[in-house]
Amino acid sequence: MNEEKIAILIPCFNEELTIARVVEGFRAALPGAEIHVFDNASTDRTSRIAADAGAVVTFSPVPGKGNVVRHMFDVIEADWYVMVDGDATYPPEAVAGLLASARERRMDMVVGRRMTPSDELQAADRPLHQFGNRLVSGLIRKSFGSPIRDVFSGYRVFSRAFVKTVPLHATGFQIEVEMTLQALSKGYAVDEVGVAYRARPEGSVSKLNTYRDGILVLASFVAISKDYRPALFFGAIAAFFGALSLAAGLAPILDYISCQWVYHVPLAILATGLAVLAALSLCIGLILQTQLAYHNEMHRLVRQRLPR
Repeated sequence: MNEEKIAILIPCFNEELTIARVVEGFRAALPGAEIHVFDNASTDRTSRIAADAGAVVTFSPVPGKGNVVRHMFDVIEADWYVMVDGDATYPPEAVAGLLASARERRMDMVVGRRMTPSDELQAADRPLHQFGNRLVSGLIRKSFGSPIRDVFSGYRVFSRAFVKTVPLHATGFQIEVEMTLQALSKGYAVDEVGVAYRARPEGSVSKLNTYRDGILVLASFVAISKDYRPALFFGAIAAFFGALSLAAGLAPILDYISCQWVYHVPLAILATGLAVLAALSLCIGLILQTQLAYHNEMHRLVRQRLPR
């Protein structure tokens, strides 16, 4: 790994209590790595403390973690990228294992799955966050065939191929979900490695808003599923309209079977309209799936031309 350029990327907003510990921890764990702190318009001393600890500090003015991640990926050049939150909840000593898994198994994304002892779980992660993580991770496993069980982890290793070829659009904390779904939909190699996870130090406050960010994450999942699993997405809509059509058309069908006449004319019209919507949804899904296959083929060609 000494011949490869490794960049530690730390997005931050008001983390003056923890940023020095994070920077010093990663400097000890990976002495040859470049450590970059991207300050997302903090109002405290985050930038000064990070610079004093030895990090390269970059001001990232557009609010939102997703915006900071895009900024980091655009301006930093490296062979391997390690992204970690600046709140001192992830162990720097685990980075060697994450990098070894990515390098030896030729992974494009390795997620640090948070492993917290049961007696510390309540303090480390709120129950509603745990439920949301299980829900969204389960949806992703079912929809994309993913092995990921901690889709919200902020501790990840990326290959240069992923960082420089995958377009990201999320602006906030749903960025982890988007990165995961983008990697899975485009055929990148993704894996998980368990890492310890601890509660924030006393005085450090989480920036997450449970309900607002939860809604944004689910909306992001739906939007990406529509774009990168169109056959499944529109197929589900077609099945829904098809079931409604059958339910609405049952009475007219029974009318015709029993007396060769349809008495429930409004239901027959409704059933016909729903059947048309189901057929249109199915056709849209098949057309978009064909376009997606072509898009992924072009994306693979771009990846092959990326200098290693």
